[in-house]
Amino acid sequence: MSSEQTAIKATYFSIIGNTSLAIIKGLAGFFGNSYALIADAIESTTDIFASFLVLFGIKYSNRPADKNHPYGHGRAEPLITFLVVGFLITSATVIAYESIVNIRTPHQLPKPWTLLVLGAIIIWKEYSFRLVMKRSIETNSSSLRADAWHHRSDAITSVAAFLGISIALILGNGYESADDWAALFASGFILYNSYLIFRPALGEIMDEHLYDDLIEEIRVISLTVEGIIDTEKCFIRKAGMQYHVDLHATVDSNITVKEGHDLAHKLKDTLREEIPELGHVLIHVEPND
Repeated sequence: MSSEQTAIKATYFSIIGNTSLAIIKGLAGFFGNSYALIADAIESTTDIFASFLVLFGIKYSNRPADKNHPYGHGRAEPLITFLVVGFLITSATVIAYESIVNIRTPHQLPKPWTLLVLGAIIIWKEYSFRLVMKRSIETNSSSLRADAWHHRSDAITSVAAFLGISIALILGNGYESADDWAALFASGFILYNSYLIFRPALGEIMDEHLYDDLIEEIRVISLTVEGIIDTEKCFIRKAGMQYHVDLHATVDSNITVKEGHDLAHKLKDTLREEIPELGHVLIHVEPND
C-alpha cells in the first residue's frame, strides 16, 4: 500500500470515528446533564470537518508535478494543517465560552452513567491517536499528525470531563459546575496542542533545518556509491510526504564531464532507491582538488 493510500485510509478511520462519537457524546451530554460531554461533542464535530480537510490536503498534495508546480503540490499539506489548527482553536474558544456561561448558571448534577460513556470514549480515542500517529510517521504527513493530535486532545478533554463529573457526583450539591470547570481546563489544553501542531507545519513552510538524521543517512549512503569520494553541503526541504534534496558530492577531478554527469545520476538513483520518501534530488558535482 502506498503512503497516500495509507494516509487516506487513516483519515477515513478518523471521519467515521469522530462522526459516531459526536452523536454519542451529544446524546449522553444532553440526557446526562453534562456540559463537559456536550463540549466533547462540539470538539468531535469540528474534528469531522478537520478530517475532511486533511483528506483533501493529502489527495491534493500528492498530485503529480506539472508545468506550474515543478516540485509537485506538497506544500498544500502544511497549509491544510494551519486550517486544522484553526478548527482546534475555534472549538477551544467555543468550549471555553460555554463553560464560563454554564459555571454561572445553576443546573442539575450529571448522571452517574455518563462516566461509563466517558470511560469507553477515553479508551477509543487513545487507541485512535496511537493508530493515526503511527500512520503519520509511516507517511511523513504533517496534516495526518495534526489529525492524530485531534484524537489525543479529545481523549484529554474526556479525561477532564470524567474527573469533573466524578467530583460533582462525589461531593454532591454545590459542585454541579465541576464538569464545566473540567471543560474549561480542557479548552486550555486544546489551545496548547494547537501550538504544538502549528509549529512543525510552520517550519515546513519556512524550509527550517529539521532533518539532521536524514542528512546523515544520505551522507552514509552516498559513500557506498563507487566514485563518490565525499559529500559537502546537503540541504533538505519537506513538501507533503516527500523530502527534496540538494547535495554537493566530491568526485575525482580527473574524470570527464560525462563521467561526472553519469556519476551524479547514479548517486541520485541510489539515494531514491534506498530512501523512497525522497522526491527531487539535485546533485552538484565538486572536484576533489
